[in-house]
Amino acid sequence: MSDAAQPTAAEVRAAAEAVKTALDRHLAAVERRSGEEDPAVYQAFNELAAAAEAYDELLYDRYDEVTPFEIPGADDTLPYTGPEEPNALSVLIRRDYAVAEPQRLMAQARRIEAADDEAAVGADVAGTVHGALGILFGEFEADEIASRHKEFGLEEGDSTLWVTAADESAEPGEWLEAPFDQVDSQRVVCRFDVSAVFDDEFDDDDDDVPALEEDLETDLDTDLDDEPDGEEDDEQDGAPEGPRADR
Repeated sequence: MSDAAQPTAAEVRAAAEAVKTALDRHLAAVERRSGEEDPAVYQAFNELAAAAEAYDELLYDRYDEVTPFEIPGADDTLPYTGPEEPNALSVLIRRDYAVAEPQRLMAQARRIEAADDEAAVGADVAGTVHGALGILFGEFEADEIASRHKEFGLEEGDSTLWVTAADESAEPGEWLEAPFDQVDSQRVVCRFDVSAVFDDEFDDDDDDVPALEEDLETDLDTDLDDEPDGEEDDEQDGAPEGPRADR
């Protein structure tokens, strides 16, 4: 960044004062809060986060320094501020796939194309990956593709599902031009994530199992080796067994 574009020392100082003011307001809101979902606390929280982020950026631009504070991400830490009893819901789904077998994908699309009586004669739309994908997703519901992805030459990646709350249903066609631009993460009622990262965490836990089994085997061998010498000699010499009480 050039010297002309850098913030002045006065601007950095003003940003620091704004953080102090926002911090005082947040504490005051917490002290006066009327319940766990007090909107005044949420507002003070957001103002404090914004002020801290602005100060951190100016501090870095001017002095190449950072603060020890981590600004929480909007997706996983901001509190829910939607209606307590939503009148409408939006379900947002993202599923990632890798095209693992392009030939299989295009072969499946050709079968669909061949069965379509209205398909244009001689138009090999299924001959390209993007054309095959258009045919596949036009023919099957997204949930069916998710359950049959290997059959279509696809490999699953991460996926997530968000349920967001709304005060009222959107008007027909209201958000079709930009369906994902105005997602409010503070209105997420619940979300469900699927990722290979979670599988790796379970695998790390399972790595401890063989070591535990090995320790148990070692302890068992030690117990056998520690058997009294007298009893071992009796068995080797063929000594008769002691009397047994019949039950």
